[in-house]
Amino acid sequence: MQQFYWSPGNDASRESGSKSLCLHPALKCDHVLHFLRSTSCSFISNWHCFQTFCRSMGNTESAVVQKRLVRFRPDERPVIEGVFDRLKSISSLSGPPGKEEVLYIDTLKITMGKMASDSMIMRVFEGICSIDPGVPVPPGGGVSRERLVIFLADALRGTAEERAPLVMAMAHGTKATVTTDQIREFLEDLVSAVVQTLTHRGRLRGWRPDRMGDGAQGVKLLAEQLSSELKTSDQDVCDVACLEDWLFRVSGVSTFLELLIGEGLDVGLTSRPPPTLLPKCRDTPWTELRCLLDIPLLMFLTSQLPAGHTAPWRLLFSTNVHGESFTRLVGNCKNRGSTVLLVKDTKGHIFGGFASHSWELKPQFQGDSRCFLFSVSPSMRVFTSTGYNKHYMYLNQGQQTMPNGLGMGGQHGYFGLWLDGDFGRGHSRARPRCTTYGSPQLSGDEDFTVDTVEVWGVGVPPEEQEQDENKKSVLDIDPEVQAIMEMTGKTLHSQGLREPEEDDG
Repeated sequence: MQQFYWSPGNDASRESGSKSLCLHPALKCDHVLHFLRSTSCSFISNWHCFQTFCRSMGNTESAVVQKRLVRFRPDERPVIEGVFDRLKSISSLSGPPGKEEVLYIDTLKITMGKMASDSMIMRVFEGICSIDPGVPVPPGGGVSRERLVIFLADALRGTAEERAPLVMAMAHGTKATVTTDQIREFLEDLVSAVVQTLTHRGRLRGWRPDRMGDGAQGVKLLAEQLSSELKTSDQDVCDVACLEDWLFRVSGVSTFLELLIGEGLDVGLTSRPPPTLLPKCRDTPWTELRCLLDIPLLMFLTSQLPAGHTAPWRLLFSTNVHGESFTRLVGNCKNRGSTVLLVKDTKGHIFGGFASHSWELKPQFQGDSRCFLFSVSPSMRVFTSTGYNKHYMYLNQGQQTMPNGLGMGGQHGYFGLWLDGDFGRGHSRARPRCTTYGSPQLSGDEDFTVDTVEVWGVGVPPEEQEQDENKKSVLDIDPEVQAIMEMTGKTLHSQGLREPEEDDG
């Protein structure tokens, strides 16, 4: 078989005795490929020159690539296309320059090594290599320019339909199916990489993993929770359609993937900053606190809160800091806005609830359907309102005829979660399910002994909300007044005199 070298007919190749192939500028890439097939030529040894030729002909960007690039703003497209060249320059600095226009896994390890494990980086590499770019790919595999552009577009801007095959490849599945165990292992690597990325980029927003719960266990629990949302057509096996449905319903997976790829490959897009996965933390005595929360659990709970809960989290009560006192618990938590309650029993079970309203001392139920119960360990789950009744929250103290304690869901004597007013004891009685939230028994034993209790304020404190209300003018409170003034030609002098609002970012 004759060896043809892709060069513009240079004299050196002729003098060396090799045959050169002179190509007419009007030839298209598919014409060249047809010619190669018909003449049994080998261009493997000079793939780089072949790509250079194709690029000069303006045919390297397939229709698939062009379709992906239109998702980005005009000023962002050079950023996406420039990632390959930047990574290529990194690979040339770390070793001898390669002749081929491809990237290998060592380059990804250099770029992503501080934000992901080797196993996660291998998953990313395999995901990129699974893509059909619509143009000839380098022999022997590797990441071509076209493959990388398509991967970035699908990972950062793709639909569930486009991301499903990537997840299939990254989970080491076949082209047709993947097992739930493979998905769970992929998620463990992904969640772990997200935590590493947030830490490496300094985006923990005041949280202290060294003073928090077991992050490694949290990774496993969150991965199991996400994989439990799969609706497999067959036992423990899902196809691409199953993954599409899952990615569409469980947005957190795509968010995690977007963060890892965007940050790991340093793709800075002005139109969409990296997703914020953690709330700010403030007023927390970390030197005294050993927190029940861990970073994966915090990401999970934050995603479950109703819209608008973007205020910084602040510790209101912890048995580690404030002691085992129900009176102190009530004093620190009532009239403080929305809260998250966490309880750990002596059997090691961790569970809790979200209270949408400020806790008030009264013998009636309170709250609304935004409240929910949740379990953390041994499994991470959320249980929302069933609509059966409105027994969302209950807080009472010092009464002779009514139960004294803190409860959520169910009814007197049979709460979904109950902390007794004497403190130290509680119950989770669900036979078989809590009527208000549909939750099962959350504690290790139906009647449990308290190990740790924490309460975090997650809403805007009432005093701050009142201050914000006082800052508003009558025009903000009553838009009709503003409209009437504008119609009558009145000048709104106060519009330009307001102090700029502080950004809690």
